[in-house]
Amino acid sequence: MKIVFASTPGQVEKVVELANYFYSSILPLYFTDEDIKEFEKHKVLYTTKEQIENFNTLGDAFRVITSLQTIISILESQDLSHKYSPVFEKNAQTLREFGIYFPFQFNEFIAALRTGNDFISIYSKAANHYLV
Repeated sequence: MKIVFASTPGQVEKVVELANYFYSSILPLYFTDEDIKEFEKHKVLYTTKEQIENFNTLGDAFRVITSLQTIISILESQDLSHKYSPVFEKNAQTLREFGIYFPFQFNEFIAALRTGNDFISIYSKAANHYLV
């Protein structure tokens, strides 16, 4: 007999939170707003109810969360180099195995970094908030 623990609603929320963070804090570092609109259109990192059912056990949900966190950590690092490529690709593949559309290759981020995207994005979180 094998006992399997189901994923919790908190874990599902964490996956959605990490996907939102990826859109607001990671993608604007590497891509233009037009590119990001296309990613939204193609539902990159979008999780449907059916996809959430693909990681319905506690271990599966942790694998998805860990993969997202690892990719985010790599892309936020100050020293983005090819040494991270195998880890990035392994975690990207994990997301794909669970039905999450993640079409990126590590080289795309390296290439985008070389072009130097120094612009303000509508997807970035505001640095401050005003109360009116």
